[in-house]
Amino acid sequence: MDEVKVVVAHHECATLRVGDVFLKVDADQSRTDVEVEAMARAPVPTPKVLWRQPPVLALAALRGAPLGRLGEPSTASPAAWAAAGAAIRTLHDAPLPPWTGRAGRGLEEVRAELDGECALLVANRLLPADLVTRNRQVAQAALRPWTPAFTHGDLQIAHVFADGDQITGIIDWTEAGQGDPLHDLAAFTLGHEEHLDDVLSGYGTDADPDVIRAWWSLRSLLGVRWLIEHGFDPFAPGCEVDVLRSRM
Repeated sequence: MDEVKVVVAHHECATLRVGDVFLKVDADQSRTDVEVEAMARAPVPTPKVLWRQPPVLALAALRGAPLGRLGEPSTASPAAWAAAGAAIRTLHDAPLPPWTGRAGRGLEEVRAELDGECALLVANRLLPADLVTRNRQVAQAALRPWTPAFTHGDLQIAHVFADGDQITGIIDWTEAGQGDPLHDLAAFTLGHEEHLDDVLSGYGTDADPDVIRAWWSLRSLLGVRWLIEHGFDPFAPGCEVDVLRSRM
């Protein structure tokens, strides 16, 4: 019998790997509905759905390995990063799905959540006030009008797989839908600023790097408390708190 490996687990969902099969268990089946529909619509490589028996979704493993992980140096080539940028552009240029994703929340909603999180980070002494204030200022540039695109919504680097210089697939589509395309680019390059130019060389020249950097601050500020509460460490080297410190 193949070894069972826990890929990720918290109180909302868990992903297990058994041989060449990933088993995703989600308490909210509406997220699984979105994932299956988004993968069917996305014009980029995605895992094959093997079967679905709620609350479990079985997916075939992708060839290759993640392009990298937050907090760790990426060994992927510049060509692989550029290929990822091109794949993301293909997604963003695709016909819009009929629903709004995580990256498509309204500006006032995001602004209110950001202000609330910043206040809690300071009040609970999780982060120094000057660090929060500076990054709240930087994050403001992300809160601007944008044209909706087909977005992944949680395009962290570990969700993009490559084999050599070829992108073999993108996983975890539960937050997909209409949204701000620069949200995706920021999530993908978070903690890997040195590869931003490679990604944009594949994506195209109409992505504003300053807005992407603003999204790094915004995403990190919104994530710190959630990560701590779910057993992750945003203070680990190269992770969210280091991203915030780099803006000082």
